[in-house]
Amino acid sequence: MFQYRVENVSRRGVLQGLGITAGLVLAVPVMSRRGMAATGMATYKTGADKMPHGTVNDPRAFVAIAPDGIVTIIASRSEMGTGVRTSLPMIVADEMNADWGRVQVKQADADEAKYGNQDTDGSRSTRHFLIPMRQVGAAARMMLEAAAAKQWGVPVSEVKADNHEVIHTPTGRKLGYGDLATAAAAEPVPDPSQLQMKDPKDFRYIGKGKVSIVDLHDITVGKAMYGIDTRLPGMKYAVIARPPVVGGKVVSFDPTDAMKVSGVEKVMEVKGWPWPSKFQPLGGVAVIARNTGAAIKGRDALKIVWDDGANAHYDSAVYRRELEEAARKPGLVVRNNGDVDAAMKSADKIVVGEYYLPHFAHAPMEPPVATANVADGKAEIWAPVQSPQGTLDDAAKTLGLKPEDVTVHVTLLGGGFGRKSKCDYALEAAIISQAIGAPVRVQWTREDDIQHDFYHTVSAERIEAGLDKNGKVIAWRHRSVAPTIMSTFKAGANHEAPFELGMGLVDLPFDIQNIRCENPAAEAHTRIGWFRSVSNIPHAFAVQTMVSEIAHATGRDPKDMLLELIGPARLVDVGPSVKDLWDYGEPISSYPIDAGRLRKVVELVAEKGEWGRQVPKGHGLGIAVHRSFVSYVATIVEVAVDSKGKMTIPRVDTAIDCGIYVNPERIQSQIEGAAIMGLSLAKYGEITFKHGRAMQKNFDTFQVGRMSDSPMVTNVHIMPATWAVPPSGVGEPGVPPFAPALCNAIFAATGKRIRHLPIGKQLEV
Repeated sequence: MFQYRVENVSRRGVLQGLGITAGLVLAVPVMSRRGMAATGMATYKTGADKMPHGTVNDPRAFVAIAPDGIVTIIASRSEMGTGVRTSLPMIVADEMNADWGRVQVKQADADEAKYGNQDTDGSRSTRHFLIPMRQVGAAARMMLEAAAAKQWGVPVSEVKADNHEVIHTPTGRKLGYGDLATAAAAEPVPDPSQLQMKDPKDFRYIGKGKVSIVDLHDITVGKAMYGIDTRLPGMKYAVIARPPVVGGKVVSFDPTDAMKVSGVEKVMEVKGWPWPSKFQPLGGVAVIARNTGAAIKGRDALKIVWDDGANAHYDSAVYRRELEEAARKPGLVVRNNGDVDAAMKSADKIVVGEYYLPHFAHAPMEPPVATANVADGKAEIWAPVQSPQGTLDDAAKTLGLKPEDVTVHVTLLGGGFGRKSKCDYALEAAIISQAIGAPVRVQWTREDDIQHDFYHTVSAERIEAGLDKNGKVIAWRHRSVAPTIMSTFKAGANHEAPFELGMGLVDLPFDIQNIRCENPAAEAHTRIGWFRSVSNIPHAFAVQTMVSEIAHATGRDPKDMLLELIGPARLVDVGPSVKDLWDYGEPISSYPIDAGRLRKVVELVAEKGEWGRQVPKGHGLGIAVHRSFVSYVATIVEVAVDSKGKMTIPRVDTAIDCGIYVNPERIQSQIEGAAIMGLSLAKYGEITFKHGRAMQKNFDTFQVGRMSDSPMVTNVHIMPATWAVPPSGVGEPGVPPFAPALCNAIFAATGKRIRHLPIGKQLEV
């Protein structure tokens, strides 16, 4: 069995590493995100359609075939547990009819000119790269077939590539891919408009779930290379004492005791940037040593005087009350259909729900870490980053270098969830390396990670629903108050940005005539960043909990109430009052808000999850649905609450419609993981602040779900799709409906309504 190793290679490195002097090296134009949007994704009419012309930039995906037949495929996106290092190369291998057992995968360095957008976030990898990766594979197959036809002196129509060989169909003659590598390299790369892609019925790997992740063996035996595993000759080790309050700075420090620690070699101040400062380091005092343990002991011995700055007053308990009060008053109108005020006045009953979600920390298993070597006007960085190109660009600016003089190598990520899209830790390593003239690894401890995160926003949500005498919802007012991610980039940003508003607020898909969404202002007092599912989490929690509350108020079944609010199958038009409707970066014409697909996942999960089944005393069922990252996900949670308030989850069922898909095994894994993460956030997740400082430090105070908390059974039901439906997100959409489904189940089991997270001790009696 071929064993895979993580290696960082450029195109030249692939050739040198494989010893290829006369093999096939394929560079096929890959469509940029902008170009794909320009095509309207029209290729999904049938699997056999040719790729239409679009805006093709210079980024390229690479395939190399060695004379021994080994095919090397470059993975251009970061692996953090989603399986993207397997799924995208698997598409190439399937389309070129390669034998997966003779394929090896290598990780690309940061290079937008070659690989296109490498930001591994937003659940975009498959939906943006399915067709480009098919292009790469199809071009390789066609070049191999053309080379074989020339060698045999036969028409290319008589040859066919199949399972790592090209066959002359009339005679049965065969040539291996390695045998053809040199000749195929001389063939012209087919124009994208002339590519002959496979009929989906002939796929060997795509959609089959037969391929294990390429890193599985190395992960299992401890050989996989993560950021912490980087070693360079002469490397130093550093940790940093960062300002305990965002926007704070060093007044003075005494390194005397730190320098007495065995192994400590240097103490230096690290520059901080005025807040807000995007992903620039917070600054502080670095301790550089011969090993990380010595550096940590040295940091503990530092005596530092801090100026806490403008955010020293931040108290999350006080701030919560401010947000909740703001949600009770009119705010910036961001969607307005019909006449909500008049409908509310005519309503027979008004149901009001107020909901609160705290800050969350990402807390990936691997805390941030990066190694840098800055010397002779060049910088080289090794790091587990979700945004290799962003890291390269920011490092160049911070160090005062040209982008072409910076190289970023991507290691495996031990979890990310959006935290590792921010490259502050890599910049810290680069700054220190430049200052000391040696390679250095900056390691964050768990305490560093939790107390200096780019947190998920805190949020207060208030929904008022006006009902007529028949219990029909005739008016809906939703106010969302939350500090925006944009506050990390520019001062004065105090309203949610269009991309946040478009995550379950202004894109509400309900069939209600009178809808108003408002966004009161909220000032940020700490670093806010994107987090798995982003603003979908608070918006879905509020909306889907309110659905259950309306069902209870009207004596309806929650599932029936949900379907009534969704209404008939149709494409939802939110109306002209919504400016800059965010559709996850996609054209709304290609990814419309489809109430029919939303209904179908509710119906599917209700069927598979046996909605309405009899459950034991103390058990309850809850349901929720949400559209995010242009996918549709519905979840049923069964909860059991004992006489002391202890909660367990016997069963979870989730239905997902993510369009056409590549790797069903990874979809199942992602949805199972989303259930665990959703439970962890709902039950435990909370970061609080006092005097501007995060009060939680490690997993004893910022708890995450343990094995004993996990659902006993998680069933994943994937909606079948045809190639008429383009691919959509998987990594993030499973999280938003989980917490409301869980809390709705708790209400069904106990009669206790959970309106704020975490659940914590709210169930204890």
